[in-house]
Amino acid sequence: MSYDYLFKYIIIGDTGVGKSCLLLQFTDKRFQPVHDLTIGVEFGARMVTIDARPIKLQIWDTAGQESFRSITRSYYRGAAGALLVYDITRRETFNHLASWLEDARQHANPNMSIMLIGNKCDLAHRRAVSKEEGEQFAKENGLLFLEASARTAQNVEEAFIGTAGKILQNIQEGVFDVSNESSGIKVGYGRPQGASGARDGTVAQRGGCCS
Repeated sequence: MSYDYLFKYIIIGDTGVGKSCLLLQFTDKRFQPVHDLTIGVEFGARMVTIDARPIKLQIWDTAGQESFRSITRSYYRGAAGALLVYDITRRETFNHLASWLEDARQHANPNMSIMLIGNKCDLAHRRAVSKEEGEQFAKENGLLFLEASARTAQNVEEAFIGTAGKILQNIQEGVFDVSNESSGIKVGYGRPQGASGARDGTVAQRGGCCS
């Protein structure tokens, strides 16, 4: 089907926090307990509906290893939203959030909407970071916040869709210049009114738009 907007997302955070699992749960509704380390970036996409508007999310899942940080940085540019992920059972992944956030602030659009996600909340018995600490970090840095579980799918939909809702709100408030591709937002065009369009999303327009 066609879309009103396309939003580009990036998923960032330490290696092993469950970034790829969150993406897989959101796009394919499944959990893969054993997942190879992401090399460079992986990609996923899904259509969602927000305020009765069809929106396509184009999601880049980045590698968490330090050796890939330079590749990861190139994907910040032109991202409208980011999911910043840590593992609630591993304190060091929370401690590294400031470094990730600094990278994002330095290389991304200043208006990028960022959702902080404490993943693996199904492992609460092994918790090393309290929910209050996550909330506090998010509040201090102007981030959205949720604890989620890629395994049980808890709050996974809400994480991606909540970020999209914030981006849409920013568009409506004039925060984004949607005609500028570096905003990470593309306006859908040629969308048939009242028509259902193709079901698989393959008709989405690609490439630059004529003025």
